[in-house]
Amino acid sequence: MHPVHDVDALLLLALGLSAKRRPAGLVDIMAAVDLIQEAVPADTKLIEAFERLSRHGLIQAVDGAYRLSEAAEKIIAGLPRKAEAAERLFLIKDELSVYAMPADQPPVIVAPEEVAAALVVQKAAAASTAKNLLVPKPKSVDTSKSRPGQRQRKPMPARRRKD
Repeated sequence: MHPVHDVDALLLLALGLSAKRRPAGLVDIMAAVDLIQEAVPADTKLIEAFERLSRHGLIQAVDGAYRLSEAAEKIIAGLPRKAEAAERLFLIKDELSVYAMPADQPPVIVAPEEVAAALVVQKAAAASTAKNLLVPKPKSVDTSKSRPGQRQRKPMPARRRKD
């Protein structure tokens, strides 16, 4: 697949995050894009990325929602789990550069109005105090050095001298 755009890798990673259990809607995809990088690409770039990736057989439309194809799931599954988002995007771009394209698939056409509406909904959700379910749980700051579930021992009493 040549050339590889930054938006393509971002869209694949966002779809991988948002469509794990079921096909994801545009609002879910925009929430994942916002989670990965705070600067959401322009509407036209996202629409072109949807069309480009679907032509290469990486994105499929299912009842108004979107999911990854088996080839795209293999790309996402090969990513290291503890890598930062920038490293994951780089690895996806690397995989896309060597991806062997199948015959042209029918493109997924996303209306600009749908993308604009999803961006508005995502911006409103980001501004509200509601919890984004795609955000990982914050880790608690534990000041004790002991392992979880272990009690601290009491120090031994000082030995008394026999007089």
